[in-house]
Amino acid sequence: MIVQAVPPLNLWSENMLKRVSVAGGLLLALIAGNTQGIQAADEWGSIEGQFVADGKIEVPLRFKKGDPTVKDPAVCAVADMPDESLVVNPANNGIANVFIYLRKAPAKVFPASKAAPKDKVVFDQLGCRYVPHALAVRVGQPVQCISSDAAAHNLHTNPVAGSASNFIVQPNDKTGQDVKFDVVETLPVKVVCDIHSWMDAYWVVTDHPYVAVTDADGKFKIENLPVGEHSFRVWHERQGYLNREYKVKVEAGKTNTLKVEKVPVAKLAKK
Repeated sequence: MIVQAVPPLNLWSENMLKRVSVAGGLLLALIAGNTQGIQAADEWGSIEGQFVADGKIEVPLRFKKGDPTVKDPAVCAVADMPDESLVVNPANNGIANVFIYLRKAPAKVFPASKAAPKDKVVFDQLGCRYVPHALAVRVGQPVQCISSDAAAHNLHTNPVAGSASNFIVQPNDKTGQDVKFDVVETLPVKVVCDIHSWMDAYWVVTDHPYVAVTDADGKFKIENLPVGEHSFRVWHERQGYLNREYKVKVEAGKTNTLKVEKVPVAKLAKK
């Protein structure tokens, strides 16, 4: 018969204490890690809002369907051509294509959004219009300029800080040419077609993700902002700055729904 030696009571107690101590340390480490994770999640919040016209405003067409006087009418005059310098939703007066952006990147940027996206932003020429009319792009992010039209177009950017691009996009060119910006532009960049004078668009170029363009209802949302107070620029092509100091408060883990901003019709009149 084999008799197994039993360790002395004091030795057994010492070993158990060591095991409990290690386990307790691991538990504390896990708790601390979870607490840090919760704190990290609580460092960010979101905002959402809406811009509407404070009254009714008529926006005439640039030209009507079938107008033989326009350039390349077989392609460009197949439908009425709207004036996209002001797009107002008749159902709720929401103003599309308003830019809301921070002039400078904040000290803290949401980790997953720090780097500029590698995916290209597609910028089409369709029906002799630029699609989309307003877009946001990051420094270093490529904008792929293509054409779905059966007529040649020109793409001419007009930046303030960076270098301009100016090239022809051939008919139905689905590969197109990429445009990149190496520096931040403090104002949205106007893009024009020198062949078709009514064609224009605007791009806002930032080095951070805190930017939005209002949708067809005039609504926008900006996510994962650092907690605290921020001052945004609000810009529209008809007026320029609608507000240079659009102040908002961001709360931890919440979406702050801002009051509806009513823009006087006089500010939206074509200059």
